[in-house]
Amino acid sequence: MSASTGVRAGIVREARWTDVPALAALELELFPDAAWSEETWWAELAGRPRRDYVVVDDAEGVVGYAGLDHGGDVADLMTVGVARRARGLHLGQRLLDELERRAGARDTASLVLEVRADNTAARALYEDSGYEVLSTRQRYYQPGDVDALVMRKLLPRKPHVL
Repeated sequence: MSASTGVRAGIVREARWTDVPALAALELELFPDAAWSEETWWAELAGRPRRDYVVVDDAEGVVGYAGLDHGGDVADLMTVGVARRARGLHLGQRLLDELERRAGARDTASLVLEVRADNTAARALYEDSGYEVLSTRQRYYQPGDVDALVMRKLLPRKPHVL
């Protein structure tokens, strides 16, 4: 529990259709220049089973979310977001761990993602979790001309028995 906000986060669970308004509202809070709309969230959740979204909530509602696009040997980490009121509770790490577990269950070889070069908290999360920078996409994020770092983490593979 965060002493400053009184937030106590629950378990990581599968995102539901009923979460869409809360997801869109949280997205707008976190990424005002590039927020996913409710329509985008509907489309993302409709992309199951290839798309895989999880949330964590507390007594006030959704405080974090994350998603994957399972594309075979390589899965794309689509998004990770944690409400400002729930920062410092390691929810980003919990969400990332769940995505990695889900990717590993599908025998995915690696996870890739793009992160804003100026997002030091997200970069630290990914670097501390074993992600490495593969390349930089110059001026990728608009507005602001912010570079995107393309990062990857290799996942342990299941032994194949013949």
